[in-house]
Amino acid sequence: MFENVKKLLVDELNVDPEKITEDAELATDLGINSLELADLILLCEEKFDIVIDDEDLHTFITVGDVVRYLEKIEK
Repeated sequence: MFENVKKLLVDELNVDPEKITEDAELATDLGINSLELADLILLCEEKFDIVIDDEDLHTFITVGDVVRYLEKIEK
């Protein structure tokens, strides 16, 4: 799942792949703003055919947070 999220970040949001780790903070380390986070959420929903609750968005601080969330709801 990490590689899928990393690919979305690199391909769709032009994030430097060298900066992407599970511990990388989306805003602080990767420079993702709120609009780009919304784009990432939409991309994840489309790619994995899921719905991410708006209430859960505040939990997406690091790349690992997104990965764990996706792994949890995909099961």
